Parts: sequence; structure tokens; C-alpha cells
Amino acid sequence: MVAIINSNDDVVEMLRLSFEQAGLLVVSAHVDAIKRGETNLTDFVRTHRPKVIVYDLVPPYDSSYRFVEHLRQNDVLNGCHFVLTSTNPSRAHELAGTAEEIYEVVGKPYDLGQITRAVKEASRARPTR
Repeated sequence: MVAIINSNDDVVEMLRLSFEQAGLLVVSAHVDAIKRGETNLTDFVRTHRPKVIVYDLVPPYDSSYRFVEHLRQNDVLNGCHFVLTSTNPSRAHELAGTAEEIYEVVGKPYDLGQITRAVKEASRARPTR
């Protein structure tokens, strides 16, 4: 199971189609719905138990990455891999450091082949914890 967490509906749909065509099961959550409390993040991950989360790291990058850190601390996501997308992949790499849960950082504009390969590889990789 792959979870796409993003704030752009068009991007979610584009990624969903690409991942599903590659044979992956996909669920999605809108970042704003999570922030407003319309989507309960704990319930979402508990229900779907994704092996991979695709998250778009947006400016301000530090606060956006804090959300990733929050996700990484969720016990339900123990062993989950993250594929980060960003308009500033070097900053994303800098923030992620050597975190073993961060499987890949993909820059924008998206290369759908690259991101789909990264997600497929992450879904087959060993759990992180």
C-alpha cells in the first residue's frame, strides 16, 4: 500500500494513476484536510498501513519536514519508507540527513518513471525498524 500525502489534487491524481498502472495499491490524504482535522492522520495510517508514504516537502521546508518527523514517530508506521518530492531536493536531502526511513528524494518537475521506480523499490525494501 502506498499513501500519497499532498496538497495538490492534480498531483495526487497523476501519481495515483502512475502508481496504479505499475500495480501498486494507492490511498491518499490531503495535507490541508489533515491540518484542519478533517482527516485523522492516526486513523488514516492505522486503517491503511502504508509501506510507503509519498510526501511533498514544500516551503517553508523546515516546518514541512517537521510533519515528516511527526509521521516517522507514529508507531503504526514502524518500518514505513518515505519518498519525498520537492522543488528543492538538495534542501530535502539536507533535512533528511541519514534517516533510514527516507528512501528517496525526487525533485520537481516530476519524472513519473523515476518516482514510480523509487516507490516500487521502497515498497519491496526491508522495513526500517
